[in-house]
Amino acid sequence: MLRVGNKAACLACRNLVSTNMGVRFRVPLQKLHPLSRAIHHRYSGNTNPQRPPHRTAARYFTSMSRLPMRPPKPPPGSGGRGHQQQRNFWVASLAARLLKLRYILLGSAVGGGYTAKKTYDEWKEMLPDFSEYNWVIPDFVWELSEQIDLDKLAKALPEIEEIAKLLPDFDKIGENFTFLKSLLSSETSGDPPLKATDSSTAAAQEGSDKQYKKGLLGELVLIQQQIQRHEEEVRRAAAANSARPPPPEPAPSPPPNPSPPQEKRKSSDKERVDLLQEELLRTQLKYQRMLERLEKENKELRKVVLQKDDKGIHQRKVKKSLIDLYSEVLDILSDYDANYNTQDHLPRVVVVGDQSAGKTSVLEMIAQARIFPRGSGEMMTRSPVKVTLSEGPHHVAMFKDSGREFDLSKEEDLAALRHEIELRMRKSVKAGQTVSCETISLSVKGPGIQRMVLVDLPGVISTVTAGMASDTKETIFSISKAYMQNPNAIILCIQDGSVDAERSIVTDLVSQMDPQGKRTIFVLTKVDLAEKNLASPNRIQQIVEGKLFPMKALGYFAVVTGKGSSGESIDSIKDYEEEFFQNSRLLKDGMLKAHQVTTKNLSLAVSDCFWKMVRESVEQQADVFKASRFNLETEWKNNYPRLRELDRNELFEKAKNEILDEVISLSQVTPQHWEAILQKKLWERVSTHVIENIYLPAAQTMDSGTFNTTVDIKLKQWTDKQLPHKALEVAWETLQEEFARFMAEYKGKDQDDIFDKLKEAVKDESIKRHKWNERAMDSLRVIQHNALEDRSITDKPQWDAAIQFMEETLQSRLKDTESVIRDMVGPGWRQRWLNWMNRTPDQHIRNETKNELERLLKLHDEHTAYLANDEVTTVRKNLEGRGVEVDPVLIKDTWHQLYRRHFLQKALSHCNLCKRGFYYYQRHFVDSELECNDVVLFWRIQRMLVITANTLRQQLTNTEVRRLEKNVKEVLDDFGEDMEKKTHLITGRRVQLAEDLKKVREIQEKLEAFIEALHKEK
Repeated sequence: MLRVGNKAACLACRNLVSTNMGVRFRVPLQKLHPLSRAIHHRYSGNTNPQRPPHRTAARYFTSMSRLPMRPPKPPPGSGGRGHQQQRNFWVASLAARLLKLRYILLGSAVGGGYTAKKTYDEWKEMLPDFSEYNWVIPDFVWELSEQIDLDKLAKALPEIEEIAKLLPDFDKIGENFTFLKSLLSSETSGDPPLKATDSSTAAAQEGSDKQYKKGLLGELVLIQQQIQRHEEEVRRAAAANSARPPPPEPAPSPPPNPSPPQEKRKSSDKERVDLLQEELLRTQLKYQRMLERLEKENKELRKVVLQKDDKGIHQRKVKKSLIDLYSEVLDILSDYDANYNTQDHLPRVVVVGDQSAGKTSVLEMIAQARIFPRGSGEMMTRSPVKVTLSEGPHHVAMFKDSGREFDLSKEEDLAALRHEIELRMRKSVKAGQTVSCETISLSVKGPGIQRMVLVDLPGVISTVTAGMASDTKETIFSISKAYMQNPNAIILCIQDGSVDAERSIVTDLVSQMDPQGKRTIFVLTKVDLAEKNLASPNRIQQIVEGKLFPMKALGYFAVVTGKGSSGESIDSIKDYEEEFFQNSRLLKDGMLKAHQVTTKNLSLAVSDCFWKMVRESVEQQADVFKASRFNLETEWKNNYPRLRELDRNELFEKAKNEILDEVISLSQVTPQHWEAILQKKLWERVSTHVIENIYLPAAQTMDSGTFNTTVDIKLKQWTDKQLPHKALEVAWETLQEEFARFMAEYKGKDQDDIFDKLKEAVKDESIKRHKWNERAMDSLRVIQHNALEDRSITDKPQWDAAIQFMEETLQSRLKDTESVIRDMVGPGWRQRWLNWMNRTPDQHIRNETKNELERLLKLHDEHTAYLANDEVTTVRKNLEGRGVEVDPVLIKDTWHQLYRRHFLQKALSHCNLCKRGFYYYQRHFVDSELECNDVVLFWRIQRMLVITANTLRQQLTNTEVRRLEKNVKEVLDDFGEDMEKKTHLITGRRVQLAEDLKKVREIQEKLEAFIEALHKEK
């Protein structure tokens, strides 16, 4: 073992180390233990001349490195004893050699094992601990591996013997085709294209055999290809037989009667052809049932997987599906008013058709639920409905702007969903219109549903009936054209097969939008009624082959969407459709192909076409929006370099916060400020009534008792009817003015002018909605009545304050009265001389009347407030004597102002006398000629004003300010939900530019996320 070469020793080392380690890489020999290297490489050559051979290592660690020394040979002639001794040495030498070999083997095994163990430990320490990375694998994978029994699943799959039983007898089919080929060999033997086709078909068949030679699905695909090939051969043979010209018949002699063997042979050939077609049809149906069974099992398995996925991922971040990402982009684009020539050219499936052609029924079959409202002959689809179909564990539907999920497996939720769609359609239609262009966005999820985005449009009509708007037909055409003119939209053209094809309107419209038919899929509905009603079924074949209509299409399909009853379920419609096509002569006679029938094949084809169009066009659309974003950002930087890009909603939130801050600042107003403002405004509002209706009439009395009685009566009447209402009006107006003042002051602090219109509207609407508490008026009336009944002035400062209040009031009224008199009589002599002003004739008459009435007052200083009739006559005659014609009414008006001035002047002089009258007041004016009851009246009024202002202030700060704040919040919330109101109140190029920037960025980001997810799915 030690004398083998170096390579063998290396292999031994490596095999010793790597047999049970489970490690894929090799360790160099230098990593081995020195003892192992010494044992295995002691006699091997040193390949590295710079390093000495490892010879000394074993000598230091083992006692077997030195062999025992041989004894010397005995000299000749030593005798037999020496021979015996020599023989004994030979035996000992042989035993020593055998023992040496055993020790070497034992030492090699021990050293190699120790070295292998140590190397294994070193490698194990170098490897990372993979248990720390278990979090990378999702939880649902572990749960799925525990829940799903793969052995049970494998046993559930059909055995190859069972599948073989379902397959047709290919030997019999081959014999029939051989006979048919020999029968028609004379007509088809010289057709080179057919041979080329056969050779190409054979080559394709070989490639297909290589591609699908393993697995059940591969065998099914092979069966389908064989069926298609046999069907193609039968069709070509029949076409060649029909295209052969009949042999010319001799004219003079009648044609000979065919012999019985020839007739029998023709009939047997026909029977064989019929049997062959029936055999092909049965094979297709078996194949279809097998696929449906496998898809059903796959559907159940996917449902289990999705449910596990749903449970595991809901606790973490929910990852949106690919179709949901794409649908969000379309939702944003539908709300985006495209500027800068940016148009929405993203793909979607546009469902168009004549009214009552079955558009909605086809869409429901694809969605696998009766989700749309129905009507017998009337228009039900009044607005576009965007339906996003995706796969999910549960069959549910949800609107874009609602969080409610409708369980489509429950009839009550289906009825509620149909009712909600109908309500949304009617709500979107404006007054005086029949249809609307506003899109309703709906998503439907369920197991086995093909992923795509469809838009159901209102049905095209030919005549406007009663109850419709006059422009309904043109509006439907414009909506349909707007969706179909998208170059990447897939047009699903629905045609009613039960009516004459010449009555169709939608086919001409589709031909105009897609003349080449590169993105159109034609669907013929109600084929069961068409087969029953049409005298010539060949028209159906012409329709599905694209020969009857001038329009072109990518594919043609024929479907059956039920028997016409609104109560049919999706499963019953599917069963009816399958049963019809199994028994239909259209499929048996070859007029329709198997891949052209059923809504299931239609949904698969539409989904494939949709995703193909998406992959071809989505990146180009992303580049378009990227360019639009650059243009908008450049405009913003040039026009608004120091402003943030706030859209309309963000600006509204900013204005909302500012307005609420202004309302809250009302609580910072001091009580003294509130009471001073309220007292001043209230006196301004009621002073005229107090002077004219209370003080002046009472002052005309002759004694103090009558004065006080008159004052009490009039104050009581005033308090019961007018005063509380006037006080609340003053308080409400004061609150409004303070609110407006704070808003105006806040505006000066870096206020944005873009909010002015919004703030004014909020203020007006809040004031309009605010209503003062009605119970406050009753309590205020009691407080005011009690305040006015009190006549006790307790100290001299209150007396002086009342006199000051009375004096200021009378002086103000006297000033106003003198101003009125000056306006009546015109400018005086000084103004006429200095300012070159003249009196008017009316002013001249009034001036003469004033002079005459002043003489009367000088004669009768204690005159009453009213002129007697004889006094009026005397004044008029005196004026006529001076050549002034005057009317009695003018005399009375002039007297009113003159007497008012005279009375106020006397009241002011009396007020000065009463400044020293507090002593007499305390003695109730006994033994005194001075009576100051008018001062007491003004004190009562003043005290009422103070108490009323204090009460109103408390109500404002404790109740009304908070209610106003609440009203402002409600108004702001209402405005925030009303997009039209926000658009009207927050306007300008800056706002529109920020709106466009936000939308374009959002569209671009979502498109990029969708493109990234799309690339990952590839």
